[in-house]
Amino acid sequence: MVSQLDKIDKARLPLHIAIIMDGNGRWAQEKGEDRLFGHYQGVESVRNIVEGAAELGISYLTLYAFSTENWDRPEPEVIGLMGLLAETIRQEVPTLNKNNIKLRLIGDINMLPEDARLGMEEGIEKTRNNNGLTLIIALSYSSRWELVQAVKAIAKDVKEGIISEEQIDQDILRNYLATSEFPDPELMIRTSGEYRISNFLLYQLAYAELYFTDTRWPDFGKEDLYEAILNFQQRQRRFGMTGEQIKRKSATDMH
Repeated sequence: MVSQLDKIDKARLPLHIAIIMDGNGRWAQEKGEDRLFGHYQGVESVRNIVEGAAELGISYLTLYAFSTENWDRPEPEVIGLMGLLAETIRQEVPTLNKNNIKLRLIGDINMLPEDARLGMEEGIEKTRNNNGLTLIIALSYSSRWELVQAVKAIAKDVKEGIISEEQIDQDILRNYLATSEFPDPELMIRTSGEYRISNFLLYQLAYAELYFTDTRWPDFGKEDLYEAILNFQQRQRRFGMTGEQIKRKSATDMH
């Protein structure tokens, strides 16, 4: 079988891909297993997609692993997920280092159980000198939580005279977001047939291309990633301009 990889234009890759990894629980239930079984299988997809993104030369990959709303799920599932997270991070650090991948986290790390929190902190510390793919895990994260934290921090700095009210603009706001060190995603992928962004990077996805697939996350592999990137490369990114303006701008940039 011919791989979709051969069709990808390596000069036009998205700099940053964000993925909502949806469908682990439903995938497991369809197979007569409990939801946690699906999460274990989903880890294998994470390995494949991280490897695929690194091989392609993608600079940033953000994976939505656990939202602040997910804390309301049944307790056994949450406990199992947190245990799986701590175990997986510790196991994967040598592979991340071998592949020059830097691990980062966005989210409320203080809400994590101690073992999961320490596992993430160790992983971040042990990979901090890598300069290949930056793998960003959105964990105990939601965009509304992030925006509230940013507004509070800005209000505090205005009160203390660090910045003035007049200085606040889009760039200042970006500096207070959890993602301030990373470029905005250009492509957002959601698996499992849901057509919403579920409180994920609401500010950062303003001009991202959105790609939805019915494939459940445990079945999502490298070929599916290539398919999404090919779809991205077939779109015209206009950023509020007309198609004609984009064509003229492209022609000017080439000269």
